[in-house]
Amino acid sequence: MLAVKNLENLIKVENELKAQYEDKLSNQAAEIDKGLASISALEATIAKQQESLIELSSSVADKKRLEQSNRELSNRTSKQQDEIDEQKKRIKSLQKELADARADVKKLNQLDAEKLKKNLVANKKKLAEKTTSNDLLQKSINKTKSENNELVREVAELKAKLAELEPEQEAEENAA
Repeated sequence: MLAVKNLENLIKVENELKAQYEDKLSNQAAEIDKGLASISALEATIAKQQESLIELSSSVADKKRLEQSNRELSNRTSKQQDEIDEQKKRIKSLQKELADARADVKKLNQLDAEKLKKNLVANKKKLAEKTTSNDLLQKSINKTKSENNELVREVAELKAKLAELEPEQEAEENAA
């Protein structure tokens, strides 16, 4: 019986302990349930924040791509602006060359082609006439030279004859 009494005491102590600690256990179980609920709420908040971070990171990537394309476009526009400036300079130089060419054409147009052709034909005729007259003059000069040479030869012959005749005349005059 002692064992039963001990067992009853033990059960009594156990029931007292259960009664004492049951409130604490139920309070702790309620706190655990509250903690689990707050953890699930925090997990939901974290999931929402993670989704918004993913959205933000994709928009940041889009912004980076947009900024990169903006930089590329600004580089292209600066290069094209440089090319445009170079083309403007080239156009100005070509316009100057065109103005010079137009002035040359104007000068050339002032010289009438038909007048020049007529003058050329007239000059050719004059040249042909002068050439023929020059040829005639050259022939007459050659003829005159040959006649002059003949006359010089004749004069020399006559002088020689005169020289032969003079001593005879002097001798006749001396004899006379």
